[in-house]
Amino acid sequence: MTSDTNLKPTRTEQIMMDVKQKIATVIYLPGTRLPSIRSAAKSHNVSPSTVAEAYERLVVEGVIYSKVGSGFYVANSSQPLSLSEMEPNLDRVVNPLWISRQSLEMGDGSMKPGCGWLPADWLYEEGMRRGLRQAAKADSRVIGEYATPLGLPELRQYVVRRMSGLGIESTPEQVMLTASGTQAIDLICRYLLSAGDTVVVDDPCYFNFNAMLRAHRVNIVSVPYTKSGPDIDSFKSVISAHKPRLYITNATIHNPTGATLSASTAYQVLRLAQDAGLYIIEDDIFADFQVNDIKAHPAARLATLDGLKNVFYIGSFSKTISASLRCGFIVADKDLIDELVDLKIATGFSGSQLAESIMLSILTHKGYSKHIQTLHNRLNQVRKHTVARLGKLGIEPWLIPQSGIYLWCRLPKSLSASKLARQALHHNLVLAPGNAFSHTQSCDGFMRFNIAQSIDPDIYKVLARVIREYESE
Repeated sequence: MTSDTNLKPTRTEQIMMDVKQKIATVIYLPGTRLPSIRSAAKSHNVSPSTVAEAYERLVVEGVIYSKVGSGFYVANSSQPLSLSEMEPNLDRVVNPLWISRQSLEMGDGSMKPGCGWLPADWLYEEGMRRGLRQAAKADSRVIGEYATPLGLPELRQYVVRRMSGLGIESTPEQVMLTASGTQAIDLICRYLLSAGDTVVVDDPCYFNFNAMLRAHRVNIVSVPYTKSGPDIDSFKSVISAHKPRLYITNATIHNPTGATLSASTAYQVLRLAQDAGLYIIEDDIFADFQVNDIKAHPAARLATLDGLKNVFYIGSFSKTISASLRCGFIVADKDLIDELVDLKIATGFSGSQLAESIMLSILTHKGYSKHIQTLHNRLNQVRKHTVARLGKLGIEPWLIPQSGIYLWCRLPKSLSASKLARQALHHNLVLAPGNAFSHTQSCDGFMRFNIAQSIDPDIYKVLARVIREYESE
């Protein structure tokens, strides 16, 4: 059976695309009269009704307009589409948003070992389609009404059961659903922070932490991240010197390093945070990637040790199910959740009951656990191959994680990751240079690789070529 992603555009869509292309290439200028419906039908070898539908849809989009008894014309407000503007900005300065912009803007033909998500065919497409079919049959309230402020009760109960399996005791009243993990963090920052407050991040850390905190106009300080968690001596010094309000981190599978927080380090972090009245956001969106067996011990979660007193636990499902179905959650002290609900209503009013219902049907089906096990097996295989292929280029992992999708790698001496990444864009290769993750800009000798996006052999051919070009300058 052919998947929806492989279907060709309909005849109506083809006519619409033809009109838009002629506007983009200035064949049709503003005010140009389009061919009549009958004439266009003859030239496209379709029925007049097909052309009429295409024109009507273009009118709705504001691309063209109609004159009664005269025909259809290109809207005066339609600006010719500059084809050059469709290309990503290859000279963009490497900053916390650099990887996201390049990964999202580069075309489908590009290679993206630097992006932060799984390939589409690794995601849970079967579960998504099943959930969508069920949603189509759902009560009209699910399809048409706002979600409750906390979110779908059944999905919050699922999150509680999920937390219990991780050793985190909670109740449905301590869970608030959000549109994404990113929205969850943003809401907490809105609630806790004022301009000028100080926030601690790891160095390196997930680049969007730095980007979001800049948007909140706070002071950012960082602590070096080790293979067992943040450097405790540095953490202690930062707390003493800067009196921070908040610490944001990944505990289970650290982004970008792939390291896991040790129990000893977790205990010391919490002790220092509690003494200083420091809140913590524990972003655990990679929880389902963690392999729990005898050889791979689960990471020490701060929320487990803290009992959700000063720790906000964050999760989402976009990494394993679908980036198009946005749904995340916050688990925290009930009084804090009550405050966050008001803020959620004030800034976003409500979540999506439809998305939450689809997510519930996906997560509670027996196929999801099988999907996760398949992911674990595939990642274990490609991790070994990626390490070997990078090693032939002199690129070595800082550590080889037991779980997750990332490798944090040290480049050969004298290579600048930022410069290498910019050169690679000219070969349709999107890399993740280390300084995009570093508040102190001290990681230009490192690169993050997404092992699931690093399978194509052409990646290593292009990478070798770019390295040769760099070294020959």
